[in-house]
Amino acid sequence: MAAPLPVSRIFASLQPGDTRMMEAHELENKPGIVLGHRGGREVQVTGTAELSAAPDRARLCVLVSSSKGAAAEAKSSVLRRLDYIEQALRQRGVTDENITISKEIERKANAYQMAAEVCVVFDDFEKMQNVCNILVEKLDSSVNISSPQFYHSPANMEKLRRQVCLNAVSNARRKAQDVCRLVGQSLGKAVIIKEEETKEWEDPADCASSTIQLKIKSATVYVTSKVSATFEIKGKEQNKKSC
Repeated sequence: MAAPLPVSRIFASLQPGDTRMMEAHELENKPGIVLGHRGGREVQVTGTAELSAAPDRARLCVLVSSSKGAAAEAKSSVLRRLDYIEQALRQRGVTDENITISKEIERKANAYQMAAEVCVVFDDFEKMQNVCNILVEKLDSSVNISSPQFYHSPANMEKLRRQVCLNAVSNARRKAQDVCRLVGQSLGKAVIIKEEETKEWEDPADCASSTIQLKIKSATVYVTSKVSATFEIKGKEQNKKSC
């Protein structure tokens, strides 16, 4: 018994010269056919691309607290440390719009407890580490510095999504050029370009107690894009030039 023939996959198709005589139901679901487009020679291809981007923002919170018998003493203790933290941030170029401060005082038994939280957004991670080191060296154990949370700004994500789509379109065009070159044709302008699918994900690794670099890696976003594109075929390739 003869062995079965291998399955081949068509990744592009050349359009017939005229599809006007074909009925709509005959065109539907046919590879290489574009419904609603006037007859012409076309090539249809798909293109994919993948890009990644590291986070461009980090949020760091510093908690200052004090418990004293008198409310004024608790406030004074916290505000003194709070002033130092604000000064250290501004000296290193952190603007007020990236600093959020909240304060709270409450009475517990016979003491007053004052707490203040300073949350800072950094776009320079080296600066963030320098600030952390200064605060750890200069302030006592009443100051608690949280682990930084890395994330992406909306502008950073939009730039990544746009670029991966453009790369997928570029790959589709190169594929169409290769098809035309193979059959001695010349590639024309794009007729239809459609983004079919996008996917986004992060590294699923748990980096709750890892280093800064591993946290950044864990927050890195990966994006893929798949597009379908239809291009005109202009005619025979002249003088063996590129399409």
